[in-house]
Amino acid sequence: MKRRKFVSASAMATTLTIPNLGFVQSKNAEANGNEYYEMRSYELAFGGNRRSLMNYLKEILLPALRDAGGGNATTFKELGDAEPTKIWAMISYPDLSAYEQGLIATTSDTFLEQAKEHAGAGKTYNRYTSFLLRAFNGMPQMIMPGPDQQLFELRIYEGENDDAVRRKISMFDREEITLFNKVGLDPVLFGNMIIGPYMPSLVYMLAFENIEARSKAWGKFIAHPEWDAMRVRPEYANSVSNIRKIFLQYI
Repeated sequence: MKRRKFVSASAMATTLTIPNLGFVQSKNAEANGNEYYEMRSYELAFGGNRRSLMNYLKEILLPALRDAGGGNATTFKELGDAEPTKIWAMISYPDLSAYEQGLIATTSDTFLEQAKEHAGAGKTYNRYTSFLLRAFNGMPQMIMPGPDQQLFELRIYEGENDDAVRRKISMFDREEITLFNKVGLDPVLFGNMIIGPYMPSLVYMLAFENIEARSKAWGKFIAHPEWDAMRVRPEYANSVSNIRKIFLQYI
């Protein structure tokens, strides 16, 4: 499998769908500094109209955000037997100004007119939870998954206080991201949660071909001597108090 590369949306001549990928990229996004990521988790209503929700996300909401200056965007389904069923939407922004323009775009008369059909389709979801993340200095832009990477692991590391999260981010920036790349833990993004339900925390996403590839890569990481060395450094002690793992696939 070819290693993925940083992709600058400014290099794209037009807005397009990447073949065999869930990610769609906008010509307006120019990732020169630390990106911002918004992730939304929609809880489907019992008996809700899933198709209507997906049409809203893919045909109305995400295109409006990309046109307003957003970058990479996609939708996922959450794997497992969780109830209620959850659908995820994610979009990157080159800066906070682009995020603000997206907020403005979703209150415009044009957007509201387009969203009328979705609003009239009956209840689709109960509520949605939103995260806003700022990319780490050690990986300031998203890395696009490879075309054969269809399984995603979203990990949320909570800290007992802001200093704990700051020290864990430092660990990633200085050492851990480099080791991830050595052992085949292919990152899509890393972000410090600046708004969300689990603060203080950090969030990152990894891409895999399948569950077997994931198990192999994590096995190599845990057994690596560099991990043995860094995990006992006193500056990183007690930097994570809880870990949440969510597995996603394109939808």
